[in-house]
Amino acid sequence: MTIRVVIADDQMMVRQGFTVLLDAEPGIEVVGQAVDGLDAVTKVAELTPDVVLMDIRMPGLGGIEATRRITAPAGSTVKVLVLTTFDLDEYVYEALRAGASGFLLKDASVAELAQAVRVVAAGDALLAPNITKRVIAEFSRVTRTPRTPEKGRAGVLTERETEVLSLIAQGLSNAEIAANLVVAEQTVKTHVGRILVKLGLRDRTQAAVFAYETGLIRPAGY
Repeated sequence: MTIRVVIADDQMMVRQGFTVLLDAEPGIEVVGQAVDGLDAVTKVAELTPDVVLMDIRMPGLGGIEATRRITAPAGSTVKVLVLTTFDLDEYVYEALRAGASGFLLKDASVAELAQAVRVVAAGDALLAPNITKRVIAEFSRVTRTPRTPEKGRAGVLTERETEVLSLIAQGLSNAEIAANLVVAEQTVKTHVGRILVKLGLRDRTQAAVFAYETGLIRPAGY
């Protein structure tokens, strides 16, 4: 199936450049461009894309609030991939909290761009396991106040599902989780699917954020 993409960036050259690059990739089609956050929200409602490439810094409505508006509605399946100029930009973490599924540097290669769109669309990982670990490590570092684990939503998980969620939050891939728990990778995929359904989350990125935000995983050093 073709992955439908909307590109939101206030710089025309960036929008057009990414459009040319992605349209040349098999299985990916850019269906629209947005000049700012508000335009992105409107385009998503009109075009129902699978993935939005969202610049963080835009005039008017910024990328973080646009991400929140796009991902907040119940039943929303649109994945947001944040575009940033700076590696580990402080705004990336706010974007993840707002509902973004990952981030990508604007100077990424064509292969990295296409792979990021495909992986985020599939909901399999933040981007790639090695990047996931680096982002999650930084996310845990900037979490200022460690919280006592909440029972609430996390209480609906089985003991094994809670264990899998903890490993997701540490940045492990399905294969690594399977090896850690000595189970089949397909079994892990089943657990991940059930975790997302029970917690009402879109993908494993949001599962990792949930684990830190609810205190299931404590930031490193605490």
